[in-house]
Amino acid sequence: MEEEQTCCVVSISGSPGSPQPGAGPCSCSGVVLSRGPGLVLCHGAGFAAFLRDGPAAWAQPRALLPDALQPSLRLLVLHPPAGTRVPALSRDAPAASRSPAGALQQHEAQLLALVPCRTFQKALAQAFGQAEQWRFGGEAAGADPRALHWFAWLRVPGLDTPAGGWTARASAGCLRKGQALLACGSPFGALCPDLFLNTLSKGVVSNMAGEENALLLTDARCLPGTEGGGAFLPSATGSRLVAVIAASFCWKGVEWVGLTLLCSLAAILRSSAGVLDAAGVAVPPVPGRVAAVQAAGQQDPLGWVALVECGGTWGSGVLLSPRLLLTCRHVVEAGDPLCVTPAPGPSRAATVLSGRLVFATEESSPFDVAVVELQDSVPGFVPPRPAHTFLPGEEVSVMGFGALGRACGPSVTAGVLSAVVTVAGRPVMLQTTCAVHGGSSGSPLVSSRSGRLLGIVASNTRDTSAGTTYPHLNFCIPITILQPLVARYRCTRDPNAFAELNRAGEGVRAAWWLQRQPGPPSKL
Repeated sequence: MEEEQTCCVVSISGSPGSPQPGAGPCSCSGVVLSRGPGLVLCHGAGFAAFLRDGPAAWAQPRALLPDALQPSLRLLVLHPPAGTRVPALSRDAPAASRSPAGALQQHEAQLLALVPCRTFQKALAQAFGQAEQWRFGGEAAGADPRALHWFAWLRVPGLDTPAGGWTARASAGCLRKGQALLACGSPFGALCPDLFLNTLSKGVVSNMAGEENALLLTDARCLPGTEGGGAFLPSATGSRLVAVIAASFCWKGVEWVGLTLLCSLAAILRSSAGVLDAAGVAVPPVPGRVAAVQAAGQQDPLGWVALVECGGTWGSGVLLSPRLLLTCRHVVEAGDPLCVTPAPGPSRAATVLSGRLVFATEESSPFDVAVVELQDSVPGFVPPRPAHTFLPGEEVSVMGFGALGRACGPSVTAGVLSAVVTVAGRPVMLQTTCAVHGGSSGSPLVSSRSGRLLGIVASNTRDTSAGTTYPHLNFCIPITILQPLVARYRCTRDPNAFAELNRAGEGVRAAWWLQRQPGPPSKL
C-alpha cells in the first residue's frame, strides 16, 4: 500500500563523546516526502534531548539549524524495501535471516532544520484552552508542549531515486468532518520494527481548526512512537498524504480523549518554505480538491446537532424538527435559561436560540432524557429519518460537542454498533465503540450505512474504583424508545406524552444501572 511505502522510522542518537551521554537514542515515525531529492519529514520532539540550549530553544520564533543541536548526531532512517511491508519471520529460519535489520533499508540522514509551524501553533491555542488542562502524548510522557508545533526536515541521500518525485499529497483545506482517513506510523519507534513498522489505523476526520484546517483531529488510534507518521486521504486515484501525526494521545484533565492530533502537511510546507529554498528544494504545488471516497447516505447528520448550554453546563442535542430538540436530563437539570446553538452549515450561520424545557425524566428513571422546544425555528432544517431496526456490527458515527465544546463546532467519531441490549424483545440500550467524551451527552448516533438516526448518546463508561474513563465504550438510548413519544407529543402538545419514560420496568432499570439480575451492581 502507498501508506506503508511512504512512512519510515527515524532514529536519533548522540556520539559517544557527547556532553550529555545519557541523552538518546530517541526514535519516532516519519514520512518520505520526496525521492528526488530524498527528503524525510518527522516530528521535532525527538530532538529535544539534543538541543544545546535545552527546552528553551522551543521558544525560538525561527527555524533551528543543525548548529543548534549537539555535534555529531547520528540520524538513521529505517524504511521497507520497495514492494514489501516488513520482513516475514519464520520460526525455523536462522537468526541472521530473521533479523529485521537484514531486510529493512537503513539510510544515514542529515538534519536540514527544525521548523516551527506557526499556523498550527495558533490553531492549538484556538482549539485547546489552557484552563481545560489539555495534555498531549503518553499519560506520563512528560513531553514539553512547546515542541508540539515543531517538525524536522532530513536530507537522506540513500533515498535518491532516478526520476524520483514527490509523494502524492492533498490539501487539508478540502477535508470535511467525518471523511475517512488512514494513519500510518510505527508504534514505539525503532523499538521493534519487525512487528510494528508502518502499522495502519483507520479513522475519520473528527474536527478541524485554524487557517486551511492547519489542525486536524482524528479518531484513528495511534500509539507513542507514531508521532511524525502520516495521515492519508483515500481517494479514487490512490491515497494522498494530507497531514503528519503530532501527538498520539490527548488528555483533558484526567479524561483520556481517544483522538489523535495531526498537523496539516500544507501548513508545514508553508512554514518551511525558507528552509527548503535555502536547500535548493523545489516543492511542487499541491493539487486542488481530491475526489474522496464518499460515505453512504444523502443527508448531512451534522445539520441535526446542536450545542446545548444551561448555565455553566453544556452538552449536545439532536434536532428532530425545526423547533424540537432531544438532549439528556443531566445537561439541563441546573434549571438555568437554555441556550441552543445549532451547528452551522453551508447555508446556515451559527445562531444562538432560546429554548424552553418541555419535559425531563425523573432522576430515578433509567432514561436520561430531556425535551426542549426552541423559541425560533432553525432555518433550512431537514429532519432526520429515524431507524426502525438495529444491526450489531454495523458502522456508526457520533456527532456532538464532546471535549472541544464551542471552540471548533461538533466533532465526529466513528465505530461500530457493538451491542443491542433488549428486554422482552425490545431494544432498550445501544452500545458503540465510537469515542465519546464529556460534552457528548445528547449527541445523535447515526448509521453510516443508511444515514438514519439510531439514538442519542447518554454516557460513556467510567471505572469508579480506578477513576478511569473509557471513551470507546458508551451507551445510547434507542430512537425506537423515543420516536413514538415524540409523535404523540406533536399531536397532543401534552408533555405527559413522555411520562412513560419514568415508568420503565425492572429489566430496563437493571440494564441501564449496569446490574445483573440477581446480583450486586457492577463497578462501572
